[in-house]
Amino acid sequence: MYRLLFDLLLRRLDPEKAHHLAFGWIRALARVPVLRTFAAAYLAPRHRDLRLVALGRRMHGPFGLAAGFDKNAVGIDGLTMLGFDHVEIGTVTAEPQPGNPPRRLFRLVPDRALINRMGFNNEGSAAVAERLAARAATRPPFRALVGVNIGKTKVVPEEEAVADYVTSTERLAPHAGYLVVNVSSPNTPGLRNLQATEQLRPLLTAVRAAADRVTDGRRVPLLVKIAPDLADADVDAVADLAVELGLDGIIATNTTVAREGLGLTSPERLTGEAGGLSGAPLRERSLEVLRRLYARVGDRLTLVGVGGIENADDAWERILAGATLIQGYSAFVYEGPLWPRRIHRGLAAHLAASPYATLADAVGADTRTSGSRETA
Repeated sequence: MYRLLFDLLLRRLDPEKAHHLAFGWIRALARVPVLRTFAAAYLAPRHRDLRLVALGRRMHGPFGLAAGFDKNAVGIDGLTMLGFDHVEIGTVTAEPQPGNPPRRLFRLVPDRALINRMGFNNEGSAAVAERLAARAATRPPFRALVGVNIGKTKVVPEEEAVADYVTSTERLAPHAGYLVVNVSSPNTPGLRNLQATEQLRPLLTAVRAAADRVTDGRRVPLLVKIAPDLADADVDAVADLAVELGLDGIIATNTTVAREGLGLTSPERLTGEAGGLSGAPLRERSLEVLRRLYARVGDRLTLVGVGGIENADDAWERILAGATLIQGYSAFVYEGPLWPRRIHRGLAAHLAASPYATLADAVGADTRTSGSRETA
């Protein structure tokens, strides 16, 4: 049914307009108590075998929605109703900003991919913090881990980036299940320069201190999100820094600026658009970065696998590669509201057919086995 709707209507709309239309439907359904209860019962059945503990929280499962879909925390309950075990909002910046001018979102349908150059369009950390506080005060209908992804305000110069991130942290940390420092979007000039460890170290140190200062003794898990375009040596350097600073995890990966070697078949007028590419073509590099990270840090950090995850096979592969949590976004556009349900059912089937008693036992199993063979 969804694929027919996509082909007949959504595909013919501008991608950003289609996003707002579909997200509006989700939010409207979630506002009606009886309807959302029935919707959740069908779309988000719980699989006991998929329960896990991650980032200090007991969770129904590992599958979440990546940052970028709900930039302003306006639809968390609707997204949880669909079955996402955690929802990462943002990217949120200290100051409100409109982002880049339209058109700024493109579908590469033959490749099941997207290109975006949104530019962190959001209402700013003060408005988002107020909305999160109001939601918490109303006893949300669904329990979910809510992550908050923060980035640099575009007009803030690179040398003032730390203070900009600290402002967002002070406002948002009290309302976050976890915080993500985004230094890997290609759509804010100079942002990816912050991935260099000499710049990343003071940034992460300041964000950690700010989060601890405003949360009254509650430790908010802190993660960093990295790009798939980092050289292997730089991936290793970020991993080592994260362990050294006592970070809680790394999200691998953001979108890519690469176009060559990805097997793209969409017209060049689309593949040539500037911005970050996400979706199926990113699968192999994102998986490669994840495996490298797990081989480097083992279970000392929580790794979140994202990039090119379309189905339960992809999700299971990330878990075996070292991901405790997994996220998706682009495939949601192509698969529709039944996507989380299919991922969960497939993951439960994979686990049942595996030699592992729990998901935690499966995390990194392939990478550990590969490492043992190489050592031998």
